Amino acid sequence: MSDVEKEGGGRFGWLAGKRKRSIEEVILMLLCTLSIPSILPFGIYRLVQRNWLSAAVDIALVLAMLAVIVHVWRTGRHRVASFCVTLVYSAGMLVTVYLRGVSLVYWVYPTMIACYFVLRPAVAVAINSGSLLGLVVILAPQLEGLNLMTIVVTVGLVNLFAYIFSHRTGEQNKALHTEVELDFLTGVGNRRSLDRKLADHADERRPHLASCLLLLDLDHFKLVNDQYGHAAGDRALVRLCDVMRLHTRATDRLFRYGGEEFAIIANGAALPAASRLAENLRAAVAASCLIEGHPLTISIGVAAMDKSTAPADWLMQADKMLYAAKQGGRNAVRVADAVAPSDYAQGA
Repeated sequence: MSDVEKEGGGRFGWLAGKRKRSIEEVILMLLCTLSIPSILPFGIYRLVQRNWLSAAVDIALVLAMLAVIVHVWRTGRHRVASFCVTLVYSAGMLVTVYLRGVSLVYWVYPTMIACYFVLRPAVAVAINSGSLLGLVVILAPQLEGLNLMTIVVTVGLVNLFAYIFSHRTGEQNKALHTEVELDFLTGVGNRRSLDRKLADHADERRPHLASCLLLLDLDHFKLVNDQYGHAAGDRALVRLCDVMRLHTRATDRLFRYGGEEFAIIANGAALPAASRLAENLRAAVAASCLIEGHPLTISIGVAAMDKSTAPADWLMQADKMLYAAKQGGRNAVRVADAVAPSDYAQGA
């Protein structure tokens, strides 16, 4: 699974604490946690041997790993932390080889492979290429040309294979992720995809334009299934999605919320623009032929995706507006701030 879905849940539930954590956070914290017992004994040994400089490098690496664990645990911000910890790892590896000589060159391989677990393949290649160049500068005075070339070739091959594996795995995960989040019938996003997009919008820290959530429902759709059969109903849903694609913007995102109910995230559209979008879509569906000889209409509820509230509140508000549109006679649009408080009735 891609996230620790709930507190204490999943294989890495013990790392979740009281908040949902991404697998990237978990991998980074595990990597740092496993690195500490791998490095600390060497640091202690070198302290005992009074090899102060090498010991200082080892202890600094351990402290850096602890700092990253605490930072990611408290904030959840793993991207910059992943980049920084990779730089610290790589610099520590180069300093260790410089101080201790060619006998420590074996640390190069796990250090470079670890980059591909926490960074994008292209970034990992860039950092490791710089590390390899630094390694050549350090080892050139110590090794004969053939031995140095052997190290360069083997390190290069390790990076090549790691890059291929990381890139292919990323592409496969992306394809699987896309397939899992698409509605099998209509090809628009499914409820899982909607929940993730709403959560991403709520978590976005950068300033951005106001956006709105539209919930829409086909009016009297049960009669279609009863009169024409479910196959005809499915065709109507597919045609509805075609109409929605034609009358929404490239930046908008479409989702099947459930049954004959759909959602639209109108990115960068405040309530007035989202209201016009909804009205245009309502008119387009009313003028379309989703089923021969049986006109179909939609009702739409519109709500602002206010960052001061949670995604569940956006859905609830849009659903109330959809209910108000249904209660008002269907084939209508209702917008959150344009509806009187008496219209905020519970129900669907």
